[in-house]
Amino acid sequence: MRAIWYDRTGPAREVLQFGELPTPAPGHGQALVRIRASGVNPSDVGMRGGAMGAMAYPRITPNSDGAGVVEAVGPGVAAAWVGKRVWFYNGQRNGRAFGSAAEYIELDTDLLTELPDTVTFAEGATLGIPCMTAHRALFLAGPVQGRTVLVTGGAGAVGHYAVQLAKWAGATVIATASSPDKLERARGGGADHVIDYRREDVAARVRELTDGAGVHHVVDVDFGGNLAANLASLRMNGSLAYYASKGGQTPVVPAGEVMRLNLLIQGVYLPVSPHAARKRAQEDITGWIGTGDRLLSVAGRFPLDDCAGAHELVESGTKVGTAVVEP
Repeated sequence: MRAIWYDRTGPAREVLQFGELPTPAPGHGQALVRIRASGVNPSDVGMRGGAMGAMAYPRITPNSDGAGVVEAVGPGVAAAWVGKRVWFYNGQRNGRAFGSAAEYIELDTDLLTELPDTVTFAEGATLGIPCMTAHRALFLAGPVQGRTVLVTGGAGAVGHYAVQLAKWAGATVIATASSPDKLERARGGGADHVIDYRREDVAARVRELTDGAGVHHVVDVDFGGNLAANLASLRMNGSLAYYASKGGQTPVVPAGEVMRLNLLIQGVYLPVSPHAARKRAQEDITGWIGTGDRLLSVAGRFPLDDCAGAHELVESGTKVGTAVVEP
């Protein structure tokens, strides 16, 4: 099969190689998926670039998300899987060296979810880690129906899904973003209120929008950078889930304030999130995308032999949605 791989970390065009690798065969509990679209995440780019430490394997095929069609199954898997359109996540994670930047991937069926005919393969490849992370960060403290949720970075890959899922689940959503275009994107995803965090005092605006009460829950893109504003935006017995902290890797947390507010603060890292939570996310995402009321944003589409271009688009910080590679 045609595939992309790297044997060392570094700039995309220097280390990504394109050529032929053996087509995998599905093992026990696995399905062989012919990949029609591969989604590129910041973590995929960080691993290839070396920002996430030394290589875990001598050779890696990048990218963890994707969508395609099941072509064969291994022992213990129902034949009914064959021919199904699916989306998947964690392709190159948790003990797996070979991801979705290839024509085929073999995966445990636990990582596969049926893709509705109304969703394209490119759109399906935008789900995976971003949408699964958004779901976990949104619901880890319980249902959000009738509650007010603050989503920081509501135009980003994870944040935009968090906004949409929160509205689907019956929440009132406040989203922050950094420009008029991004604010409009968050609003288009269903945000009831948007805040330009570069121009406005986020906490003051949140208090104004909630009549001084604050929000019940925060889905946060930058724990260190947003900590002060988030604490000032939360109500008593509220909760905060964060999935990144680029603004400060070692923030000082005011323990007394957190205790007096009786807050729940939890980080989210999808690969080791509870299995039951991940299965619920797959089920809920399927229900949500099936409604047709969703925005699954493809930031750019690249052929397999230009996987480097997709990685560079992610690195540029200019993308809106997910960069997709199409074998």
